[in-house]
Amino acid sequence: MRTLNVELAERSYPIRIGAGLVGDPALILPYLKTKRVAVITNDVVGPLYLAPFVAGLQAQGLQVTEIVLPDGEANKDWPTLNLIFDGLLAARCDRSTTLIALGGGVVGDMVGFAAATYQRGVPFIQVPTTLLSQVDSSVGGKTAINHPLGKNMIGAFYQPRLVLADTRVLNTLPDRELRAGLAEVIKYGLIRDLPFLEWIESHLDRLLAREPEALAEAVERSCRNKAEVVAADETEQGERATLNLGHTFGHAIETGMGYGEWLHGEAVAAGTIMAADLSRRMGWLGDADVARIRLIHERAGLPVVGPTLGAERYLELMSHDKKVSDGTLRLVLLKGLGRAVISAEATPAQMRASIEACCA
Repeated sequence: MRTLNVELAERSYPIRIGAGLVGDPALILPYLKTKRVAVITNDVVGPLYLAPFVAGLQAQGLQVTEIVLPDGEANKDWPTLNLIFDGLLAARCDRSTTLIALGGGVVGDMVGFAAATYQRGVPFIQVPTTLLSQVDSSVGGKTAINHPLGKNMIGAFYQPRLVLADTRVLNTLPDRELRAGLAEVIKYGLIRDLPFLEWIESHLDRLLAREPEALAEAVERSCRNKAEVVAADETEQGERATLNLGHTFGHAIETGMGYGEWLHGEAVAAGTIMAADLSRRMGWLGDADVARIRLIHERAGLPVVGPTLGAERYLELMSHDKKVSDGTLRLVLLKGLGRAVISAEATPAQMRASIEACCA
């Protein structure tokens, strides 16, 4: 087992990475306030892992409430969030009950938001079951639900007590979901860790083959990068925004196409190509850099061409982005491989040109 820490003073917490961790409830016990927990999952992950996970907790003497949500990004909304509250209230869960998110990014985001707001805040633990959630969304305390006008627009910063990333559960992950997770892995190399990008390039075939050591290394190095950024800028006032490379374009794709049509990682991949193209137009990347970024995404089986929503529709959706400040859209761009910046320098004409060049 590998262990990292997210350093946030009294709210610091560990990230534990390894194979078979979901089957070891003893790892969770030290982070519970009482012996009362609520395990929230969805109807895809639940049939695979809920029963043995709950049985392990009950064997430790815990009282467990089970809540199963409908799967998918299309259900990351108020009605589904209320299903969590319904279950907690029906079971008379109090503010010492620990919520456990057993699932991917959608489950983790919603359980975190529920924990931040149920009885004005209860503890929670992340047990991410997708590559994307293990390397990104489970770490850092961003919680949210979607709105028809924008992705993740309603939420809170609320840190978990523990992140338990079991690499063995990735064996049941569909290939499309695995590839989507690689988009976030590649992101860390592009924004701040060029040696990691080079490692990904040389180990990509092993990652796609789900070799355990390669996956564990990718999860650890991704989480280490994110933990360092979160410790320096928890509430995204500066450096943490660089973690959103490709996300402003990508969120426009997800919202414009309808939540769930494109997986988050797929939209981020296409958005990263747009951001790279825009960085080239601003004189910050060379043609070879953009080609290299495109190639690693292609090798990972990720889309490098966005859907044709129309440049004006993209810009309209991007205007709702959380990085808009005082009416000005700030984008995460690249001033070189491994060097991300937050910039408001791109003109609408340049953005339109990159969107049109990078869409089908």
